Amino acid sequence: MTTRLEGLIQDSSPTREERNVAETQTDPDLIDESVEHPLATDGDEVTQAADDSELAAAATDPVSEAAKKITWSRILGFGVAPLLAIVLASAAAVLWWHDTTVRDSDIAQAESTTSARDATVALLSYQPDKADAQLHAASALLTGNFKDSYAKLTNDVVIPGAKQKQIASVATVSAVASVSASPRHAVSLVFVDQTVTVGNGAPTATSSAIRVTLDKVENRWLISGFDPV
Repeated sequence: MTTRLEGLIQDSSPTREERNVAETQTDPDLIDESVEHPLATDGDEVTQAADDSELAAAATDPVSEAAKKITWSRILGFGVAPLLAIVLASAAAVLWWHDTTVRDSDIAQAESTTSARDATVALLSYQPDKADAQLHAASALLTGNFKDSYAKLTNDVVIPGAKQKQIASVATVSAVASVSASPRHAVSLVFVDQTVTVGNGAPTATSSAIRVTLDKVENRWLISGFDPV
């Protein structure tokens, strides 16, 4: 029995060659570094994957995207700001010109219609004993060729007839409207009621509409045309 047991022990003991192989595998000084370790390859792949992940993260990094947006905002701001300033300045100039034009037109309209009304009354109103002075004074409200025509008519016909036949004329303006008005030229439509009395006769009343053209001469609105319509 003892002999058989010793034989089993001896058979189970490692041989010299087996011991040498075991020592070789466990001794770090005897490990062949030229043999590629399977984990080394896996580690490189993990490292590469990590690098790729970092690059991907950097590419989609919100901070980087925000920096790009800020950069473009500055670039666009430098270009848009001057252009916007020019546009605003141009708009302000247009508005100023429009407001000035409208204001000047309103002033011209108000002044020209007032002058048309007052001058029409002066041109058509006179008394027999004052016709000379009244009509000559009215002539000062005229300009151009119309002034010359009016002076000739009143001196040759109206004033002598008013004195000889005792003719009196009274004109009133019932309405006046501006047809057009600019700072230097205007046209008004004047509606006139005129009553004419000859001597001791009954007054004769007439109504008419007159297109009055006015020009501004030395800050005065003077009549340059007087046409019944």
